[in-house]
Amino acid sequence: RVEGNCGLCKTRIEKAALNIKGVKSADWNQATKILSLTFKKGVNTDEILQAVANAGHDNEKFKANESVYNNLHACCKYRD
Repeated sequence: RVEGNCGLCKTRIEKAALNIKGVKSADWNQATKILSLTFKKGVNTDEILQAVANAGHDNEKFKANESVYNNLHACCKYRD
């Protein structure tokens, strides 16, 4: 599960995941908040989730840095 709200979030989340070597595909579903991945054997999923958090999106293991989150576009802010 990866937090986000809109198409801009989808693009940012998928791009962050795809920047990890060995990740072949990434698809974030806006309705379910689920990030589906295809990657080569040996890829560290924590590394993927950390990259997504570094891009501004909280997930099941890592929370986005406050300053990164605060710089997201207004429509992308998902925290209360």
